[in-house]
Amino acid sequence: MFKATIYVNYKPSVLDPKAEVIKKTLGRLGQTNVASVLVGKYFELTLSADSKEAAEQQVDRICDEMLANVNMESYRYDVAAVTA
Repeated sequence: MFKATIYVNYKPSVLDPKAEVIKKTLGRLGQTNVASVLVGKYFELTLSADSKEAAEQQVDRICDEMLANVNMESYRYDVAAVTA
């Protein structure tokens, strides 16, 4: 068994309206030293796979096909063996 932790964010070239609203609101609250805000999605998957490489290939496919809009978003993930 393997556990995958996946992080999905907008690509740097894509405007993130939620992040901009949060940044502006922080400024109004006096938090004027915040230079940037990144809003994203976080997923945890537990996979049954024969090897770490097979689990990584499966996670990559899942991200490409469902979890991330690859035109606008990038993703990264970590895969680790789950010990009982």
